[in-house]
Parts: sequence; structure tokens; C-alpha cells
Amino acid sequence: MKLGELAPPRGAKKNTKRLGRGSGSGQGMTAGKGTKGQKSRSGGGTPPWFEGGQMPLQRRIPKRGFTNIFRKEFTVVNVADLERFSSGSEIGPLDFQSVGLVKKVPYGVKLLANGEIDRPLTVRVHKASASAVQKIEAAGGKVEIIPIKEGK
Repeated sequence: MKLGELAPPRGAKKNTKRLGRGSGSGQGMTAGKGTKGQKSRSGGGTPPWFEGGQMPLQRRIPKRGFTNIFRKEFTVVNVADLERFSSGSEIGPLDFQSVGLVKKVPYGVKLLANGEIDRPLTVRVHKASASAVQKIEAAGGKVEIIPIKEGK
């Protein structure tokens, strides 16, 4: 058997139904959609979420709380993540991005105290928790707070 001789079994392939190609085709004129009505029109039919005129789900469920549009979204870096930097180095938001710790910094970077550190580092961040600063300073390093950029 050669590649050129390969073929699907007999009856496995069907021709596609050719709609709207004249009355002789058997699917001409209305193309099997019947006459008139919402579903016979071009682009007709209802969207998947339509509930037949019933009050829609998104209007039935209770609304609670609100979303603060002025929320400041900080990117979080933990003390344990700083282990990948060499002793005595100065690190900031761009360094976090270059090593893949953070993808993007929409507003600023906040340092949290999750984990331990054993080397002195100078860390430049927009915010830091008190316990994170304490851990960095205990290891002989320091934390510099840089100004937060405005906007979102």
C-alpha cells in the first residue's frame, strides 16, 4: 500500500448540504429554514443567555457591595523571593521583572514578610510591611521606599 492509495472507507465521506442553490437542489428558496419567523432570518435566533422573555439571571440575582474604581493594585514580592539575588546587590522593580518575579507593575511593588532571608540586600520598593523591613534589616540589608507612580 502506498500513500497515494490511502482513502477513507466507502460511505464515510458525505457531500455537504448545498443550501439555497435553486429549487432543483431540494434546498432552494428558504434553504430548509421554513417560511418567515425569527429563526428564518439572516442573523436570526436568540443568544445563548436568552431566557424566553423571563427576567434574566443577571437581573434576578441580588446586587451587593461595590467596586472601588480608584483601587491601588500593588504587585506583591515576598522576602523568600529575594533569595535569588546575590549578596549585597541593589534591587528594584525592574530587577524583579528581569528575573521573572513579577510580570507587570500596574501601580507599585509591595514587599511582604513571607519567608526568610540570610544575606544583606538593598531593596527599593513602593511599599513594605513593617515585619518585612525588620527581616531585611536583621540580615544586614536595608529597604528604601520609592515614590508611588500616579495613575493606574
